Amino acid sequence: MTHQFRRDHGAPVYLDHAATSPLRTASREALGEYADLVGNPAALHGGGRAARAVLEDAREELAGLLGAQPDEVIFTSGGSEADAIAVVGSARRWASDRPGIVISGFEHPAVQSVQTLWPDRVQVLGLDAGGHVGLTEAKNRIVGHRAGPVAITSVMLVNNEVGTIQPIRGLAEIAHRHGSWFHTDAVQAFGHYPVNFADLDVDLASVSAHKIGGPVGIGALVVRRGVQLPPYGLGGKQEGGIRSGTQQAALAAGFAAAARVTVAGREAESARLRDLKDRVLDAARRIGGCQVNGAEPCSPAIINLGFDGASADDVMFLLDQQQIWCSTGSACRAGVHGPSEVLMAMGRDDRAAREGVRLSLGWTTTQDDIDRLIAELPGAVEQARRVPH
Repeated sequence: MTHQFRRDHGAPVYLDHAATSPLRTASREALGEYADLVGNPAALHGGGRAARAVLEDAREELAGLLGAQPDEVIFTSGGSEADAIAVVGSARRWASDRPGIVISGFEHPAVQSVQTLWPDRVQVLGLDAGGHVGLTEAKNRIVGHRAGPVAITSVMLVNNEVGTIQPIRGLAEIAHRHGSWFHTDAVQAFGHYPVNFADLDVDLASVSAHKIGGPVGIGALVVRRGVQLPPYGLGGKQEGGIRSGTQQAALAAGFAAAARVTVAGREAESARLRDLKDRVLDAARRIGGCQVNGAEPCSPAIINLGFDGASADDVMFLLDQQQIWCSTGSACRAGVHGPSEVLMAMGRDDRAAREGVRLSLGWTTTQDDIDRLIAELPGAVEQARRVPH
C-alpha cells in the first residue's frame, strides 16, 4: 500500500520537509487554475500570449518576494539545476582568465560536481565543529588559490543537513574584493530565513519550489544584472538565453503562490517551528549520549541528532515502523547510504558521521507530531543501540 500524506488522526508524522514539503493549498489552486492552459509561452497567438502573461506574472511576483528584479529570475527545473547553471556556468565563463573555484565542504552535489569536472581548479573551504565557514579561511583560499584568480565562490546560505546559517554577506564581500562572483544555494533558507537577493549582495542565488510547499519540477536561479552566464545546454535560448526548453506557466504560478504564502507568514512560522524544535532538543538531550549537530545560528526547521552507539539508519527505520518519517541526511544523494559528508567535514569521525538523524519541520508540522516523536524516539534509540554491527 502506498502511503499518502494526510493530517488526520493516526496519519504518518512527516518530518522530512528539507527533502520535500507537502503541496500548499494556494499552490494546488494555482496549478488547478492553469493546468489546462494551452499555448507555448513563446508562441505569438492568443494562447501563447496568455501563457506568457501567466509566466511573467509569476516571475514578477517571485522576484518581488526575493528582493530581485524580474529580469534577474531564471526559471529552472529545480534547485539542482539552478546550482549547476550557476557554478558550472561561471567556471566556464571565466575558464581562461580566472580558473579558480572555491566551494564549501557541505555543498549540494550539483555544486560539488565541479570537483569531478575540474579537480585541479577547485579548493574546498573547511567547516568548524559547529558547521560554519570561517571568513578568514575563505579569504585565504580565495587569495591564495593554487589554480590562480577565482571565478566563482559558492557557499550554502542554510545547510540542508544540519541547518547552520552561514555569514553570506561577509563571504560575498571577500569574494567581490578579489574579483570572484559569489553564488549561494538558498534552497533551505527560503521560507525560514530572510532571503533578499539585493541585501545579501550575492551574484547568483538558487531557490526551489517544492521545499516551500510548491510543485516539484520548478526552481529558479537569480542572476544579478551584469552577470553574463553562457547557455546551459542546447535549445531555443529561453530564460534570458541561459536555460532552454518550453517554459511551464502552471508550475511557475504554483511556485509563486507557494512563495507568496510562505514569505507572508515567515516570521510567525519561524517562531512556531523554533518552539517545536526546542521541544525536540530538550527531549533528545534527556536521552544519554545525544549529540546535537549544528551550532547556532541555525535554521528553526532542521534538527540533526546523533546518539552514541545508534546507527542513523537503524533509528530511522525504527521510527518508520511507528510511521514517523525522517531521514539520515540529504535526499539529494539518491538513497546512497554511508557516513555523512557534512558531518565528516565538521570533524566527526566515521562512526559519529553515521549516527546523524535529520528531523526537518515545516508548515504541516504540529504539536501532536512532536508529541509522537518525543514518545517514540527514546525507544527507537534504545533498540538501535542493541543492533549488532
